[in-house]
Amino acid sequence: MSDLAMTEEPSRGDSSEGVPRISVVVPVFNEQRNIAPLLAALGEALADIPGGFEIVAVNDGSRDGSLAALIEGAKAHPQLRIVDFRRNFGQTAALMAGIDHAVGEIVVLIDADLQNDPRDIPMLVEKLGEGFDVVSGWRRDRKDARLSRNFPSQVANGMISWISGVRLHDYGCTLKAYRADVLKGVRLYGEMHRFIPIYAHWMGGQVTELPVRHHARQFGRSNYGLERILKVLLDLVVVKFLDRYLVKPIYIFGGFAALSLMGSVAALAVMIGLKVFAGVSMISTPLPLLTAMMFLVGVLSLLMGLLAEITVRTYFEAQNRRHYLVRKLYNFPDGP
Repeated sequence: MSDLAMTEEPSRGDSSEGVPRISVVVPVFNEQRNIAPLLAALGEALADIPGGFEIVAVNDGSRDGSLAALIEGAKAHPQLRIVDFRRNFGQTAALMAGIDHAVGEIVVLIDADLQNDPRDIPMLVEKLGEGFDVVSGWRRDRKDARLSRNFPSQVANGMISWISGVRLHDYGCTLKAYRADVLKGVRLYGEMHRFIPIYAHWMGGQVTELPVRHHARQFGRSNYGLERILKVLLDLVVVKFLDRYLVKPIYIFGGFAALSLMGSVAALAVMIGLKVFAGVSMISTPLPLLTAMMFLVGVLSLLMGLLAEITVRTYFEAQNRRHYLVRKLYNFPDGP
């Protein structure tokens, strides 16, 4: 994500206007014809929400006139902030940049293709007021191709819910509302933006979902393909690994090392047994090679686990970070 440092800081507007309560983050990639109606719909939907709002649009290296449309839209919508990437970095990077530049106490993510309905945002924000930290949209009546989009999405959502333990019907729906504090410290890579509710749940946040409207795409074409499912599942493996073993990687490396060493011992025992009781020559079977390979793999896995332990300690101590999070302190004296 270091490439994001190349983007310039967006103007925050007149400080006398105060800090907006809600920040709406919109990743934009080749959505020129959708910009004007989206901004109009957002302005109408958010006009009556107390505390004010801002729209943080991130132009993710669009090759059409999306940036020009955003700049033109800023003339009519003073709440619009624009982050312009030097090139295309992907949706996750765009959302991360938008979150980094958002200042509201509530952050709402929404796609720019008008398939999400801005009129659902007040409903999500109101649900946060019931004590939730994340409210995820659920496209229950999804207007996409049934076989190429809906069915694979259902399978992926089921696998993600099963592996993560966070039961949501629609991880792929970008329309979600977050309390800004649950996003602190979250760094996203790959296709991991859809896993923010999992991060929040693991950190003690309350997660729920609400059915939202979904519309067929009117302009442009989808930038998603079936290959994204594989990327999502691989990212899920990474997320699960980081949750379980980031602080103690020796557990997974050491466990695999133990299995390999036990397999080596078992192969050695079988090899000796065949020699003693059946008179089978050791070199006439693949057991000597299997014994040596499994022993070597076990030793290497153990050494990798030790290196991973050193790396984790360097990661936390070099940045003065802790492997725990404190929600709030009570009855502590004020300190520097």
